[in-house]
Amino acid sequence: MRRMTEQTVSLGRPCVQVAVLMRREPVQGPMAKWQPWRWVLADVVQHQAGFGHEPRCLRQSDDEQLWLYPNWRVELFPDDAEGYWLNATSPAPAYFVMWRLMDAEDGSEPRAVPQAVSLSYHDAGRWLDAQETVENMAAPAEVVTWLHTFAVTHFVPEEKKRQRPQSFQGLTDRFGQPASVSTQSKRRGAGGGQAHE
Repeated sequence: MRRMTEQTVSLGRPCVQVAVLMRREPVQGPMAKWQPWRWVLADVVQHQAGFGHEPRCLRQSDDEQLWLYPNWRVELFPDDAEGYWLNATSPAPAYFVMWRLMDAEDGSEPRAVPQAVSLSYHDAGRWLDAQETVENMAAPAEVVTWLHTFAVTHFVPEEKKRQRPQSFQGLTDRFGQPASVSTQSKRRGAGGGQAHE
């Protein structure tokens, strides 16, 4: 938590630096006929100086690749406080990572490359609406506490206005014209008197 505070002061905006781990793994079951492997978000961890600044492969075998993408700054913006509040108060607060399958510069097989990391529900929603690939990873408790503190400082949920009871709302017919309802018994047509027993 102390390191996050130092970053906040030095950058002028609340932020935490993270590293993203992407893994290529074999596909199991019948789907393997069409797609032998897939990329998944493996983890989001706090960035450390030893990670450096360039992506690198940590592990590679016939069945698996594990890539580290270091030094991602996850900033908090006051005008997106609602998005952070929705995340922090959800049952499973998380980092959201948007990634794309990109061609490698050396001509090898495409690999998953993170494009953005956020703690905002709104960011994740916008990315999904744009048909991007978005995965989430549970945020550690200290990050959730930090996020919640920021969210409640900058976001005040609107009070739910009491809905007017339906019985007090004006009625309209199917053409949008005012309609009335009578509790008196309906009049009978011409010549219609009281019903005979």
